[in-house]
Amino acid sequence: MHYEPISVFDMLKIGVGPSSSHTLGPWRAAERFVEELELQAPLQQVLRVQIFLYGSLAKTGIGHGTDIAVQLGLSGFDPVTFDVAQITATIQHIADQKQLILHGTHRIQFNPTEDIVFLYQETLPYHSNGLRFTATLENGNTITETYYSIGGGFVKKKGEVISAKKTTPPFPINDAEDLLKWCIKTGLAIHEIVYENEQAWRTEETIRTDILKIWQVMKDCVYRGCHTSGVLPGGLNVRRRAADLNKRLLQGAVYNNYDEWVQNIRKGGNHFQYTLDWVSCFALAVNEENASFGRVVTAPTNGSAGVIPAVLHYYIIFCHQDNTIPEEDKVMHFLMTAAEIGSIFKKEATISAAMGGCQAEIGVSSSMAAAALTEALGGTQKQALMAAEIAMEHHLGMTCDPVRGLVQVPCIERNTMGAIKAITASQLALQSTPDFARVSLDDVIKTMWETAKDMNFKYKETADGGLAVNVPISHPEC
Repeated sequence: MHYEPISVFDMLKIGVGPSSSHTLGPWRAAERFVEELELQAPLQQVLRVQIFLYGSLAKTGIGHGTDIAVQLGLSGFDPVTFDVAQITATIQHIADQKQLILHGTHRIQFNPTEDIVFLYQETLPYHSNGLRFTATLENGNTITETYYSIGGGFVKKKGEVISAKKTTPPFPINDAEDLLKWCIKTGLAIHEIVYENEQAWRTEETIRTDILKIWQVMKDCVYRGCHTSGVLPGGLNVRRRAADLNKRLLQGAVYNNYDEWVQNIRKGGNHFQYTLDWVSCFALAVNEENASFGRVVTAPTNGSAGVIPAVLHYYIIFCHQDNTIPEEDKVMHFLMTAAEIGSIFKKEATISAAMGGCQAEIGVSSSMAAAALTEALGGTQKQALMAAEIAMEHHLGMTCDPVRGLVQVPCIERNTMGAIKAITASQLALQSTPDFARVSLDDVIKTMWETAKDMNFKYKETADGGLAVNVPISHPEC
């Protein structure tokens, strides 16, 4: 089997909501097009750029901000650093001026209503999330490139063969069987195997710094979402709930920052209902931010970005742990384990809802979180893999049916369900003997992929089926 190296930082990306495949991926594709365009002709020779969106990108592109993403990408803005508060003004300026500054250096005429074309009835053969860029030059020639946003912010150019990283890591992994083999052979925990592999591509200092940056974005996102009220954009009129829930749970507690906020949460104890409410609050907060074009961590997608932060906050805040291990190390171990499970799903199946339905997003994120939590709580490698299997087994067949094409209903609440299922799966695995399990993680991933291929197209992020066609859009809260 061909080995596909996937890093922690491939699976956990800092970006902008609301969708990794429909926002972050097209944003990156637009950046790539400009870079590749410069290799073929000076940007000063470009008169016009048009973007053609196909399949799921067309059907739910407006709701997912695909049109916004490609304009920002063509303009040369980076989704990791761009000030999300400036998105609306930037896009409005392009529309008003009917001009776009290509790569921030070359001004061209650009009318979004004419130059971004939604081909609702056409789908490219390789993947449902296809987009094509065409640049017209002064001499009349055109340059055209086609890209596919294949889930989780990953982008593949038409005809491109994704090459392996220069260095093969010491423990190449394609499936769960490979991972378990290396764990048994070396006696290393899953996160230790991942850490060794990452060092084939990055220094120890870089690994630590970059993982902690990811954690900081997660913390910022949760805190911001728990303190922002209002109605989500897009016309569905869904009210944000995390801030109200946060306020009720803290009952007037006073704090000035994230650390003081966490201290107040801990003071409430850890009884079941209280803990359950907070896990839901954390997940709601992230995905309300995501739905508002906020900065999130793709984990493994934007639509499922709330599951891992919610479960990680549950672990850090509520679980009694060995205090001799620094919190930063606990976070690193958790995220490395989660990322490895996600990479196995990507290699063996998909993390794209347009290909696999919501089982490929919320299901995968729940599986990632379950394995990470199990190992963090002292479970064995086999128990961690068992937890991942349990979590996915009970997401099999979940459709992706966003109402009005927005990553709001049912997406936001599904993150709370995915987080709770991850915790439940972890508890089951910790109280079980994996040697007696009848279903392996590889078995359930294979089943997920077969289910994805059998699933009707209308249930794959098209807004053509399920809740998307049965929920009256006048409902204020869903």
